[in-house]
Amino acid sequence: MRIAVVAESFLPHMNGVTHSLLQVIAHLRRRGDEVRIIAPTSSWLDDEAPSAVEGYPVLRLPSIPLRGYPSVRVAAGTVARVRRLLADFAPDVVHVASPFILGWRAVQAAHQLGIPVVSIYQTEIPAYAARYGLPWLEQLLWQRVENIHQLSTLTLAPSSFALEQLHSRGIQRVHLWRRGVDTVRFSPAKYDGAWRASVAPRGERIIGYVGRLAAEKQVEDLAVLADIPGTKLVIVGSGPLKQMLQAKLPGAHFAGFQGGEQLARTMASLDLFVHPGESETFCQTIQEAYASGVPVVAVGRGGPLDLVDPSRTGWTYRPGRLDELRARVLDLVGDDIKRQAFGRAACQAVQGRTWPVLCEQLVGYYAKAIEIKRRVRNMEAHARQH
Repeated sequence: MRIAVVAESFLPHMNGVTHSLLQVIAHLRRRGDEVRIIAPTSSWLDDEAPSAVEGYPVLRLPSIPLRGYPSVRVAAGTVARVRRLLADFAPDVVHVASPFILGWRAVQAAHQLGIPVVSIYQTEIPAYAARYGLPWLEQLLWQRVENIHQLSTLTLAPSSFALEQLHSRGIQRVHLWRRGVDTVRFSPAKYDGAWRASVAPRGERIIGYVGRLAAEKQVEDLAVLADIPGTKLVIVGSGPLKQMLQAKLPGAHFAGFQGGEQLARTMASLDLFVHPGESETFCQTIQEAYASGVPVVAVGRGGPLDLVDPSRTGWTYRPGRLDELRARVLDLVGDDIKRQAFGRAACQAVQGRTWPVLCEQLVGYYAKAIEIKRRVRNMEAHARQH
């Protein structure tokens, strides 16, 4: 196939969208498909941004930094410009990753050219409005989401919560497409006793969070865990709220951004993983914790509802009920035998959820979108003749 991949954000900015795309692009290379990637620049100089990934060219559109979050770039450029890029490549299908601004232009451009679009719903952007002090924007943002996905040939949602959420907004042609996890990189075998000793020298149980330090992640909720005796809170990640969180969580160890083997060692060396953000459509870090043999306590909304099997691989707590978050964490850090049993069950739960399996499913959705578009064209041609 010839596939145009349009990324709302991309390298060198690393997040869940970029991580998923890199796995997909590597899979398409192994299959021998032809791919073009369209993404925003990372800065005006763009020194760190690769011009190719897996040998596929990355076509960059000018961008501006998002106010208050400069590492996130918003692409400039018109629908006509994106249409020219697509027309020059003439793809069989357009894959639009977490579309909102650049993605909306790409969906419109592909529609004008008659090219099928598979849109990946990955970020609940409307939910961010209240977190950033703009609650009046939420309905306007949902209108954009609805426009994008109504015009797409297919929409892929990462969890049953996201699927039902889109259906409730009247969006049709939505299918479930989960995320894979690298069970070779993330493994209990990556346990690092030396790292543990450096972070928790008195043998404390380590409670870890991995993710962006941004308003939508609700990391400040972890303050309810700060005074649990015999524990150490470890925060892995970077973002605009780092200084505020360091002030609010003075006893926590802030490990900064981690990736690759370093993250795998850290994850496997935790005793418990916590995830407080209520606006996750999937939550890849839960799968990475599971693959590392680490049980999870997560908020019971969004993607974690599919991933956490209560009383087996971890616990969920009701949104806003930080007393429940604390109680669930106390239950596991205070019982080594239960926590270790949960960890073993968690590791077993993600075996077989590999990226190659999930990416082949995605290619099947590409083919389905192409067939839907072909049938629509045939019906339109038939109608014109009569």
